[in-house]
Amino acid sequence: MATSILSSAQAAVKNWWISLLIGILYIIAGVWVFQTPLESYVSLSIIFSVFIFVSGISQIALSISSKNEMQDWGWYLAGGILDLIIGILLITHPLMTMAILPFYVGFWLLFQGFMAIGLSFQLKSVGGPSWGWLLFLGILTLLFSFLLLANPILAGVSIVYMTAMAFVTAGIFRIILAFNLKKIKNTID
Repeated sequence: MATSILSSAQAAVKNWWISLLIGILYIIAGVWVFQTPLESYVSLSIIFSVFIFVSGISQIALSISSKNEMQDWGWYLAGGILDLIIGILLITHPLMTMAILPFYVGFWLLFQGFMAIGLSFQLKSVGGPSWGWLLFLGILTLLFSFLLLANPILAGVSIVYMTAMAFVTAGIFRIILAFNLKKIKNTID
């Protein structure tokens, strides 16, 4: 089992920069949302739609390019397909998206949080540094998703700030993950 996890990590590390890029995009989106709270709710549906769409394409590309080396590549592919489908739905229905944005964001972040927690445990099993921080950020992402889903009316008012915080925490997670994958790559090479 440790060998299969290590081979999955070897496959993921070759594209460590994709996680870094996604993390930077998450943080940029979070900062932008913080700086423009009034305009953000209206335009958040468009930005969020495109962002999730691009994230889905990136995750699909990572999983397909690593399918021969990663044992669990199907989970990455499933996450990418889910992001792609949600992105398409959000892009094609902007008015509906604004009405139900808290649920879209909440469920998407819920999935991202669970994926982050799973990745942190995979890194722990191969001795990856900072796995505890990754676990903490994954749990924090889950907490933000639960807040959005538990209070949709309040979330409509505060979604801008909750979304900004969730983007920032997810971005920090992705950046730390990228550098952990790069360290593992340097060790393997």
